[in-house]
Amino acid sequence: MDPEYASVNGRKRPQRPQRTHREVADELRARIRSGELRPGQRMPTQAKLADEFGVERGAVRQALRILQSEQLLTNVAKGAPATVAGHPGGAPTGPEAPPRPTTAALAPRVAAAFEAEHVEIDSVCLTAASLTLAIGEPLRRIHAGRMKPAKVDVRVLLPGRDIDLAFPVAVEDSGHGRGGGRDDGRGEDPVHERWLAMRNAQGQVLRHHLLALRATHGVDVRVTFRALPFTPPVKLYLLNGVEALFAYYTLSRGEDRIGEENVQTYDAQGSRSALFAFERDAGVRDGAFVTQSRLWFDALWETISSELRLTR
Repeated sequence: MDPEYASVNGRKRPQRPQRTHREVADELRARIRSGELRPGQRMPTQAKLADEFGVERGAVRQALRILQSEQLLTNVAKGAPATVAGHPGGAPTGPEAPPRPTTAALAPRVAAAFEAEHVEIDSVCLTAASLTLAIGEPLRRIHAGRMKPAKVDVRVLLPGRDIDLAFPVAVEDSGHGRGGGRDDGRGEDPVHERWLAMRNAQGQVLRHHLLALRATHGVDVRVTFRALPFTPPVKLYLLNGVEALFAYYTLSRGEDRIGEENVQTYDAQGSRSALFAFERDAGVRDGAFVTQSRLWFDALWETISSELRLTR
């Protein structure tokens, strides 16, 4: 037998039919962090892991995806052996991990979500810029033939074009925190117009790249945007109904070049916002947060949101 595909500890374990995918992930995580499974080592096939732990292959795939989202494994694909990531034991990962900036934390989580047959991503954000960037990695894997979901559903809630944004807003128009960025469609507020152009551009790019999967790979894709009548003070990403990623938009004062002028603004750097991760199966509190976040999103989507046009 090829030693690369031998049992991870050199011997068969008694089957434990009652194990969950979370327990399988916990056991494999412990072996990786202890050094029993080394960086670069090939894991056993999913069939061998299912036999060792006495679970269905679906539970093994879920466990491997969890470890991939924690950056402990790479190359997780249906039926193929995964690989232990390089330098996996450093910083804490999973539910115990500290929050990380959106740019670092979101992409691997989204990539792991795309391992599912039916990918479901819901998002509340200011421009969809972070989500558009995060989609890049799973798109590369799909085009490389390393994954192929059957269906992708993406729903995004963004601020409407005709509201008075709380931020970004020019300092002189802010009313010391009362809000005041205007958008009456006539270009009277350059800060608002710049935000609107970014919102539309990022949304169009996200939609274009995802819908292209229909023609190139036959993936059933649906991308829908709706407009909120307010500025969201937080950003939220829901992945396959099992994970919620949450961050606060923290405002700061800065200076931006808009047109021919330097403008003092109040704005938030969403890409730098610390992203907190909650997993449905990580405990009562995490599970409740994921459930309530989904209820909150669905309520906004089905009630006060409206049709959104990604045009000027």
